[in-house]
Amino acid sequence: MTSPRLPVRRPSSISSRLSFAVSTHSAEAGRPSEDVGSTREHIQEIEEIRRYEDFTTIDWVQDAERAALQRRVNRSHSDGFFVRGGRRHGWRRKLWESYDAGQAWIVITIIGATIGMNASFLNIVTEWLSDIKRGHCKTAFYLNENFCCWGADAGCNEWVKWSNNGIMNYFYYIAFSILFAFVAAVLVKQFAPYAAGSGISEIKCIIAGFIMKGFLGWRTLFIKSIGLPLAIASGLSVGKEGPSVHYAVCTGNVISRFFDKYKRNASKMREILSACAAAGVGVAFGSPIGGVLFSLEEMTVHFPLKTMWRSYFCALVATAVLSLMNPFRTGQLVMFQVAYDRDWHFFEVVFFIILGIFGGLYGEFVIKWNLRAQAFRKRYLTKYAIAEATFLAGVTAVICYFNMFLRIDMTESMEILFRECEGGHDYNGLCEKNRRWHMIFSLTIATAVRIGLVIISYGCKVPAGIFVPSMAIGASFGRTVGILVQALYEAAPNARFFASCQPDVPCITPGTYAFLGAAAALSGIMHITVSVVVIMFELTGALTYILPTMIVVGVTKAVSDWFGKGGIADRMIWFNGFPYLDNKEEHSFGVPVSQVMNEDVTVLPCSGMTVAELEGILQSSNYQGFPIVQDRNSLAIMGYINRSELKYGIDRAKRERTIPPSSKCFFTPPPSLITPTSTTTARAPLVSASSNPITPTLSSRSSATSITLDFARFIDSTPLVVHPRLPLETVMEIFIKVGPRVVLVERRGRLVGVVTRKDVLKFQFQLENREHPRSERDVEWQRMSEDKLWGLIVSVVTGARQWFVDNFLTRRSPFVGGRGSRGMGRRRGVRPDGEVSDGVELGSGLDGEVELAEQYGVR
Repeated sequence: MTSPRLPVRRPSSISSRLSFAVSTHSAEAGRPSEDVGSTREHIQEIEEIRRYEDFTTIDWVQDAERAALQRRVNRSHSDGFFVRGGRRHGWRRKLWESYDAGQAWIVITIIGATIGMNASFLNIVTEWLSDIKRGHCKTAFYLNENFCCWGADAGCNEWVKWSNNGIMNYFYYIAFSILFAFVAAVLVKQFAPYAAGSGISEIKCIIAGFIMKGFLGWRTLFIKSIGLPLAIASGLSVGKEGPSVHYAVCTGNVISRFFDKYKRNASKMREILSACAAAGVGVAFGSPIGGVLFSLEEMTVHFPLKTMWRSYFCALVATAVLSLMNPFRTGQLVMFQVAYDRDWHFFEVVFFIILGIFGGLYGEFVIKWNLRAQAFRKRYLTKYAIAEATFLAGVTAVICYFNMFLRIDMTESMEILFRECEGGHDYNGLCEKNRRWHMIFSLTIATAVRIGLVIISYGCKVPAGIFVPSMAIGASFGRTVGILVQALYEAAPNARFFASCQPDVPCITPGTYAFLGAAAALSGIMHITVSVVVIMFELTGALTYILPTMIVVGVTKAVSDWFGKGGIADRMIWFNGFPYLDNKEEHSFGVPVSQVMNEDVTVLPCSGMTVAELEGILQSSNYQGFPIVQDRNSLAIMGYINRSELKYGIDRAKRERTIPPSSKCFFTPPPSLITPTSTTTARAPLVSASSNPITPTLSSRSSATSITLDFARFIDSTPLVVHPRLPLETVMEIFIKVGPRVVLVERRGRLVGVVTRKDVLKFQFQLENREHPRSERDVEWQRMSEDKLWGLIVSVVTGARQWFVDNFLTRRSPFVGGRGSRGMGRRRGVRPDGEVSDGVELGSGLDGEVELAEQYGVR
C-alpha cells in the first residue's frame, strides 16, 4: 500500500524553518472549527509521552510550539466558560485574567517562603547536631550550646560535656560523627540516591534542558533536608551551601507542579528553577542579590529580564522569611556575618594579590585531585558508599579533634576568623601576641588538613557541598597571612612600607585577610567573580572592602584561567558526561559541521514500513529520534519524529485494538502540514483500514482489509536544517540559543547527516585531548596507582578485621572459636572475589551517577 506522492518541501535556511514554525500557530489560531476538547486531550497526551523521556534533552523549539498551542486552547476554553447565552461576564473574565497574569508571583511567593522556612529549620538542626557531639544542655536537651548559655561569653554551668574524662569525650565525639554519617549515607542509598553530593552540576544541565527524572522530586527534597544536617554535623569536610541550591530547586519543582501552567511548560519551569537557584544561594549566604547574580553567572544559559525579576523576588521572599524566623536569635542570616569599621591601606594590595594567587592555585589543585578521587570512587567504591562515608567521618573526627579550628563547625570557625581582635573577640588566644606563632602553626595545619579532607570527602554519597569548606580553607590561610603581616608591622612600625599607618590606630586587621581569603578560595573553586564580590559585600556591609575583594577575585580568576577553564561544577559535568554546552567559552574549531555530523543515520520513509520493522528499529538503535524522508533513494527531508513519541504511538495503538505486525505505517504529513495551516503537536496515531490513512482525527474501524497506522500528527514537519559547509561554531550557537534536540544536515535537498549536542561535545573533547594529550604511560601509571591504593585498602581492612576477631571475639566469647571466626571472615569483610563489603548491602551499586555514553546511550 502506498500513499500519494506529495510535493517535497526544501527549506533553504534556518530562519525559514523558524518562521514556518511560528506561522503555523498564527494561522491555526483563526480556525474556530477545530475541536478544542480533542486538542486538550492531545495536549494531555504529551504528559504521557514524557513518561518515556529520561536522560534525554528538551527540544525548546517544540516546547515553544506546544506552549503556544496550550495558550490558544486555554483561551478558547475560557471563552466558552465566560460566555453564557451570548453575553460575556466581564468582571469574571477580568478576575480570571488577573489571576492568570499574577499566578507566577503567587507561585514564586509560596516557593520563596517554603525555602526560607526550610533553611531556618536546617540551620537550627545543624547547630544542635554539631554541638551534641561535645555535650548537652542540662536544662533543655533540645538546646544547642549557644542557646543553652545565652548571654554568657565563655560557656556556662548548664552546658556539660558527656564525661569528665577527656579520652571518653574524644570517643563520644568520634562515635557521634560516625553515627551521623552512617545514618545520612543509609538514607541516601536506600531512599534517594540523587540526594547525594552538591547537585549544582546536575541542576545546570536540567535548567539547560536535560531530563533527569526524580532528581528534583519530593523524595529527594525530603532526604536532602534530613541528610544534610547529619552530614554537616558528622564533621565531614563538606558544606551546606551547594546542597541549599539543590533543595531550593527541588522545592520549586515540587510546588510548581501543582499548577498546570508550569507542569506542562518546560520554558516556564526553567524560569522557576532559575529563581529557586537564586533563592538557595540567598538563604545560604544571606545574600539575595548575590544569589541572583550567581544564578545568572553560573546556573543558567538563558536568563531574560523576566527571569531576573522573578529570581530577585524569590530570593527576597526566602531571605525575608529566614530573617523573620531568626534561627540564630542574633538578627544575622548566617553565623559568619561580620561588620568592619576600619579602612585598608594601599600597601596591603601586595598581600591581597598573594591571597588571590592562593585562591587560584587552591582551586586548580583541589579540582585536579578531586576528579582523580572521583574516578577512584567510581571504579572501586560504588558498592561501598555507606562504608566509605562512615570511614571518612571517623577519620575526620580522629584527625580534627586535636585542632581547635578543625574540631568546631566550619561556619563557626569562619565566624571566629573573620572577627576583629578588638572588643573582646578572642578565641583560645587567637589575638594574644605571646601565642602568635602557635596560632600560625595551628592555622597552617588546619589549612593543609582541610584541603586533603575536602579532596577525598567531596563526592561521597551524602549531601555535600564545597562552598563552605573552601571558604574555611581560605579563611584559615588568610588569617595566617594577616597575623604574619601584623607581626611584620609590629617588628618595623617606622618602615617606609608602613608609612600610611596612623600611630594610635591598629594598622592591620587580620580578620579582613581571613575574609578576603575566603572570597579567593570560593572564586577559585567555582570560577565565579561578580557574584562572589556581591556575596562578600552583603556579608559584611562594608563598602570600603569592595575594591580589595575585587582585586583578590580578579587575581584568582586570572590564575584559574591560566591553569584551566571551568570550575568544579563544570568539570563534574564533563566527568559525568552530561550533554551540556557551556556558553561562557568562545570556541574556534575551524571546521564545517560535515566533519562532526553522524552520517550513519536511521531514516524512516513516508510509507511502506510495517509495525514489526519499526519495533525492530526501536530495539536495535539508541537514537532519540529519526528523520522522515520521502523514500530511501531520494532522502528528501519530510520531517522528524522523536523516539518517545514513536514508541508512545505504537503502544497507544496496541492498547486500542490488536495490531498485526504486518500493518503498514505512514509518516506522510497531511496537506495541512505542507502549508502553514496547522500545528505539529503530538497526537494519538490514526488507526484506519482505508487506503488513505491521513485524516485529522483518531478513528478505529473494523475491516477485512489490512490495518494501517498514521503517525503524521507526531511528525515535526519543521526541523532545523543546515548546510554541510556551515561552521561548527554556528551550529553550537544554534544548540545553545535556539535549543533544538537535533539539527539535520542536507545538501541540495538530500539528507546527508544529523548533528546532536553529544556529537558536538564529543568533537570538542577530542579536540581538547589532541591539544593536551595524555600519554599512555601516564594513563597506565594512574591505573597502577589506583590498583595499588585499592590493594592497600583491602589489606588494611583485612588486617583490621582479623585483629578485631583475634583480640576481642575469640577471647571474650565462649561461643566463637577459631573455625567460627574463619567462617565469619567468609561472610563479612573480604569476600572470596576480593571485594570488601560494608556489612549493610552488597552488590547494589546504586550511587545515582549517570554514565550516559555507557549506560543510557543518550544522543
